[in-house]
Amino acid sequence: MKKGILIPPALWLGVLFVAPLLVVFVYSFFERGTYGELVPALSPDNYARAMDPLYLATLWRSVRLSLIATGISLIVGFPLAWHISQRSESVKKFLLVLLLVPFWTNFLVRTYAWIFILRTEGLLNSTLMGLGLITQPVDILFTETAVVIGLVYTYLPFMVLPIYVNAEKLDRRLLEAARDLGATSTRAFRHVILPLTRPGIISGCILVFVPCLGAYITPDLLGGSKSLMIGNLIQMQFLSARDWPFGSALSFLLMAIVLTALYISSKAQAEAAR
Repeated sequence: MKKGILIPPALWLGVLFVAPLLVVFVYSFFERGTYGELVPALSPDNYARAMDPLYLATLWRSVRLSLIATGISLIVGFPLAWHISQRSESVKKFLLVLLLVPFWTNFLVRTYAWIFILRTEGLLNSTLMGLGLITQPVDILFTETAVVIGLVYTYLPFMVLPIYVNAEKLDRRLLEAARDLGATSTRAFRHVILPLTRPGIISGCILVFVPCLGAYITPDLLGGSKSLMIGNLIQMQFLSARDWPFGSALSFLLMAIVLTALYISSKAQAEAAR
């Protein structure tokens, strides 16, 4: 009976998840024909081509920007999650709703809103010039800075929520005991709060880093051609260049990086649980 219950979800995953991955994996060993058709070749040339310095630079830019966005999300998200966890139940619910309100709006609409804010004649430059803080507009749109801003804005809730869950479960008596023993706020944070919220920090970092690494809409709209990321490169291979074999190879290289990050996070969580 129990095995029968697992059959429908297993079939669902097999048809809609495993089978497409196998198709893409097989395509990664094909060659692109003259007119974009798939030519069976069973050659690793696409993976060797991905090692070209041009594509490695794009991959490194993707990893670098994702790490920066993850770090900023952690710096901003941890105090926010801790603040929410310290409020009363009614205030907690209100603040969590405010945190999730942006998800009620279409992702493209929110991204285009940042174009309006960051462009040369946009809200940010107009406000800064009106306050006399700058004398001429600052070029932010179509730079890596704009991409990081968009990524942090998009995925910040994914950092806050896991940390909040761990911070809310933290026994406040441990902090009282630390203070009674003479620990300063800094020492209490380092030796009590940080170790007990580490699982949430690790989960939040993974939940932010992984989607940032594969993002393509935010870099495309806010970064332009100078801030091309691996997600944009894969999209171009499938939709513009019609080079499905190379796009498939890039997809699996990206998946390998994601699986490596997940493995490292699982090891770190296991260490934190000891």
